[in-house]
Amino acid sequence: MNDVQFDWTQEQELETARREGLDVTLMANPSYLAQQMQEIRLGLEKKLDVSIYAKPAYDWFQMEQIRLGLMENVNVALYARPEYSYETMKQLRLAWHAYIKLEPYLEKGFTGKELKEIRLALEQEYPIDKWLSDDMCAQQIQEIRLGLNQGLDVGIYAQAQYNWMQMQEIRKGLEERIDVSIYAKPLYIHRQMQEIRLGLEAGIDVTSYASMLYTSKDMRKMREKLFLEKANDEKQHQKSILKPEVISVETKKEINIMIEENGYKVYVYIPWLPGNTVSEEEILNELKNRGIIYGIDEAAISEIINRKLLNQKVLIAEGKQPEGGKDGWYEFFVRTNLPRIPAPLPDGSVDYINIEAFEIVKEGQKIAVYHPAERGTRGVNVFGEEVTPQKGMEKPTLKGEGFSLAPDRVTYLAKKNGKFEYSNGRILITNMIVIREDVTGIYGKVEVDGSVYVIGNVHSGGYIKATGDIIVEYNVEAGRLIAGGNIMIKRGSCSRKECYLEAEGEISGSFFEAANIRSLKNIKANYIMNCDISTIGRVTVSGRKGVLLGGKTSAIQGVDTYNLGNISHIKTVLDVGKNESYGVILKNLSEQKKAILDEITIFKEGQKRISARRQQPENTNSMDILRKIGIGISMKEQELEALEAQLDRLTACANREMNMPVLVRGKAYAGSSISIDGIKYILPQEINQVIFKKRNKNVVMLRL
Repeated sequence: MNDVQFDWTQEQELETARREGLDVTLMANPSYLAQQMQEIRLGLEKKLDVSIYAKPAYDWFQMEQIRLGLMENVNVALYARPEYSYETMKQLRLAWHAYIKLEPYLEKGFTGKELKEIRLALEQEYPIDKWLSDDMCAQQIQEIRLGLNQGLDVGIYAQAQYNWMQMQEIRKGLEERIDVSIYAKPLYIHRQMQEIRLGLEAGIDVTSYASMLYTSKDMRKMREKLFLEKANDEKQHQKSILKPEVISVETKKEINIMIEENGYKVYVYIPWLPGNTVSEEEILNELKNRGIIYGIDEAAISEIINRKLLNQKVLIAEGKQPEGGKDGWYEFFVRTNLPRIPAPLPDGSVDYINIEAFEIVKEGQKIAVYHPAERGTRGVNVFGEEVTPQKGMEKPTLKGEGFSLAPDRVTYLAKKNGKFEYSNGRILITNMIVIREDVTGIYGKVEVDGSVYVIGNVHSGGYIKATGDIIVEYNVEAGRLIAGGNIMIKRGSCSRKECYLEAEGEISGSFFEAANIRSLKNIKANYIMNCDISTIGRVTVSGRKGVLLGGKTSAIQGVDTYNLGNISHIKTVLDVGKNESYGVILKNLSEQKKAILDEITIFKEGQKRISARRQQPENTNSMDILRKIGIGISMKEQELEALEAQLDRLTACANREMNMPVLVRGKAYAGSSISIDGIKYILPQEINQVIFKKRNKNVVMLRL
């Protein structure tokens, strides 16, 4: 082995493995890239059977998928084949977790990205098989899946004769509820389809250019010209009918006829002149000469003559204005306007007990019905011309997850039992487990991909972990709650340091006592005592009886409480701004950033080395490997971008000058310790209604 030559990246991997006491026999192959060695080393560290993939026939992307499968106890024999691309392996691995069989599709020739789209459709229980044909590519399958997700009639475009870009144009038209049959023709290229679609959406008559004779560029010019002409016509029409028309009898000019309000009202003005006598017949003849035949008020004309109403503008004819059609609208059968924040109580505290923050729906439940736009009623102007009303605007189809569209194409049904949320035209129905009893250590661990609603208490030993929200109707005496969303404990939490609450969202409740609380957002309650709190957000204690007492509260965005501490001088510590928690989070994120940058460096070194070998005849697969390395670099750069955005948010939050870092609306008691950006201040005496701020290198007090 001493005669074998390894480059420095390979030697680095071997040295790392030796330091960890690993057997490097399966790694020490000079034909391996350093990344392949790394995958074998990672498998050895986890005591996996790396002989399954420690073969030169696998590139390191394929090795990674086999290693991940072994770690997840997947039957890797299903996909551990050198002829399968790493993307194909990945989809077979993910399908195994979802109890989906992709092998029949693999046999039909679908691979990689195509399998991904099929898997995503099957996970949502879409009838993708009905529309698949063996010659479809991944993008075509994706367009079908997106259409099914929106409840569209995908049969209109789910045909192999359409390429994916044509499918996309038809799908977009269906979403906007226009007549896609005008352009859903395979002979149109997608750009021609796009021009026709844009014209239909703008309300233009597209028949003049919706022809195979015109290129997409020709169509665009014609569409833009028609749009301008339409706009100009409407503008000129408005000018012509809005400008009062003053018409005089040719011989004497003693009758002035004025047509106003878009041709829907006619006024007459007869000036006082010596000897100016006008009859009803003359007024009627003048109206007739001007083509005014509808809505004439003969009684008003008689009154003008009989009462000799001179030098007055009098209404003598009125048309019927069209009534615009009602816009399309959605009728919901679940509440969509539930308050996202609890109601305030008379004493300034917050009512966490009676808040209803979500709706629960059942599978098959009707959640909404779409009522199409109406045409309205026709109008008639004073010239007897019918005026077509403007049709109401159609609403786009609802987007989201967890629902389906019934065969009538207007009724929306829940696809699962779960929590219903609606915002900005998007429906989201996510899994929600409802536990109608107390949760204890005997109950066992509750781990849910979704939300959890406990209609009871959580006692000692209770454990709940959810990717969504956790809502507890009564109390949490002890236990551990971990949420990817928010945690709300309606009554409150009271324990002996045995309560652990962790959330990526907000944590709220009536009170918290002797709890360990960690949050990436705000923490809110009416009473907090002897808690260990750490949050990137702000801690708010509401109500005239509200108090933050004892324990340690670390809050990067500050504290807002009614009372701080008590007369017994129980040690109460506040640490806000750039505190210890901020330093720990910043350090962890910085280390993650460094690790990603190191990985990108390794990728790029491998990229250079492979590029140098491309000229060698035996490296026929170098282009494919370079492509995969390029993908890897792109993925890592995306991770880096997301991490840097998180770092920017954290530092911006910490660097933002707070007007009220610590706000005490009631009493702040002596002995309370306040630190702002590491500068500590111990309150020497009781004080009312005060703001603690940092000024230069001191903590100062300002009266409210």
